[in-house]
Amino acid sequence: MKQFTLEELKKYNGENGQPAYVAIEGTVYDVSNVEPWKGGKHHGNEAGNDLSEAIMKSPHKHSVLSKLNEVGKLAD
Repeated sequence: MKQFTLEELKKYNGENGQPAYVAIEGTVYDVSNVEPWKGGKHHGNEAGNDLSEAIMKSPHKHSVLSKLNEVGKLAD
């Protein structure tokens, strides 16, 4: 699995043809083909970031993660 730094992750923001990746608790997920994430944004959250805290405030919490492809790990 690829290791991403926070700086590298920022490149995967879903804009200008880039895939949309988000990190949750150290795992990086691809949300590129998730319709609500079209354009790299979803309910005020932006792809290319660590959204570990944001997911805890979402109504679905971690239940959606099993539907996403893991693409790597966030480096410490």
